[in-house]
Amino acid sequence: MASPRVLAIVLAGGEGKRLMPLTGDRAKPAVPFGGIYRLVDFVLSNLVNGGYLKIVVLTQYKNHSLDRHISRTWRMSTMLGNYVTPVPAQQRRGPHWFAGSADAIFQNLNLIDDEQPEHIIVFGADHIYRMDPRQMVAQHIESGLGVTVAAVRQPRSLADQFGVITADSSGTKIAQFQEKPTDAQGLPDSPDEIYASMGNYVFKTSTLVRAVTEDAMDPTSRHDLGGNIIPKLVAQGQAGVYDFSRNEVPGPPGREIAYWRDVGTLDAFYEAHMDLISANPAFNLYNREWPIYTLQDPWPPARFVGGTEGVTGHAVESMVSDGVQVAGSVERSVLSPGVVVGRNARVEGCVLLDGVRIGQDAVVRNAILDKNVVVPDGFQLGVHDKDADLKRVTITEDGIRVVAKGTTLELP
Repeated sequence: MASPRVLAIVLAGGEGKRLMPLTGDRAKPAVPFGGIYRLVDFVLSNLVNGGYLKIVVLTQYKNHSLDRHISRTWRMSTMLGNYVTPVPAQQRRGPHWFAGSADAIFQNLNLIDDEQPEHIIVFGADHIYRMDPRQMVAQHIESGLGVTVAAVRQPRSLADQFGVITADSSGTKIAQFQEKPTDAQGLPDSPDEIYASMGNYVFKTSTLVRAVTEDAMDPTSRHDLGGNIIPKLVAQGQAGVYDFSRNEVPGPPGREIAYWRDVGTLDAFYEAHMDLISANPAFNLYNREWPIYTLQDPWPPARFVGGTEGVTGHAVESMVSDGVQVAGSVERSVLSPGVVVGRNARVEGCVLLDGVRIGQDAVVRNAILDKNVVVPDGFQLGVHDKDADLKRVTITEDGIRVVAKGTTLELP
């Protein structure tokens, strides 16, 4: 079991501008994923599976649906003093909201005072991965350092999206930390890759409290863990690195080793869904030895019904949630609860969130449709060139069509 002197803090206040329009009505960690989950369920499942059962989730932007999901889903045994609780910004340190991730912790130091932990896990809320956090905590405690940062290899072309780590000769201590550099050097054994921070940290409590308190007094700081706190601790020789590829999680072996997706953009969100549905998925949601937990509403089972002219509703290389009704053709897609695909409609390479309705004879390709989108009979999306669709929907750099929550598309 995990040490009772470890407190977990999940940073879930991200605005998620690059995921618009999916974040137009919800916080980024509350964005649905994989049919039945929310993004926040992945980090919470990792912590709970690892035995860390005292968890606070710091929220801020458009937090209602996120707070509601956590309150309904993540209930622990109060008899044992366990909890997962959302903590919205409360302006405890003055009339201002969280100015950054470091400031979010500074404004909630009372939570640390209440628990008196020896070490604090600080994880982000919007990444797709499996991780046993006990192994990272064990390395951190053994090292005696003030902070340990989890790192994973990523393409060098994405360096400007991450904190980039250069390890020392031992491979366990950070020699240099650059926040989102545009000129990052590749790794010695792989010039096209960098060592990226996952945004997951384990701190000595005393180190974290001192660092965020000093940072709060600095008017020039952006009050960000990755941009301000970690570089200072690196300069003080107090920062270690944990190699995520060494993390072992029970379950079937396969392609999932060191799988980690930052779904911060619409294209990354789409690609992460496509990782779920192949015969040998890059990320396997069916691992019962390290499950991803969520709340499942009482939908009836999915059903596939006949169309016309002998065409039968079917799905190939797809994930179909409860409550789905298919009378058309579904290929390489993820269908969330309550989706309806009409007679002889074709859905190809799509992510359909809860309650989407596809009319009969409609065609939808390479698209993300948010909750309760209605595609009328005979409508075609993703079939014609971008100019034709651009008048109706958002189109990503990779050409994925994205339709905002509650939209009813109209025939031209």
